[in-house]
Amino acid sequence: MATATNTIFPWRDTYSVGIPQIDSQHKGLIRLINDLQTAMMEGKGKQALSSIINDLIRYTESHFAFEEALLQQRRYSALAAHKQEHKELTRQVHELRDKFQSSELTISMDVMKFLKNWLASHILERDKAYAKELNQ
Repeated sequence: MATATNTIFPWRDTYSVGIPQIDSQHKGLIRLINDLQTAMMEGKGKQALSSIINDLIRYTESHFAFEEALLQQRRYSALAAHKQEHKELTRQVHELRDKFQSSELTISMDVMKFLKNWLASHILERDKAYAKELNQ
């Protein structure tokens, strides 16, 4: 597993939304992105990288479903827009996986930065918005 000193995406307290289950899931997503970076840097083969990408997709979909159920239960005012963003993010990650599996794309630092920026901006902008509303 990647260590905090060599990871592309260390966890920072600023990512916390103040909901322990969500923070834990976000840490899991960050860990998978870091695992993918480590595998890429170690020159792991396509099968190993594909396995991590598939784990990342499964975990993302599970996390989004959990988050949406929680937001629906708590009557989050911007749920429809949040669900739409989840749908778009899921589409982008599926597209990345499909391009990788068909050799149209290699896992590079650009791809790693995309994944990091994708998750960090989603947490810091969208998830922090619901956290602010739900934690009032």
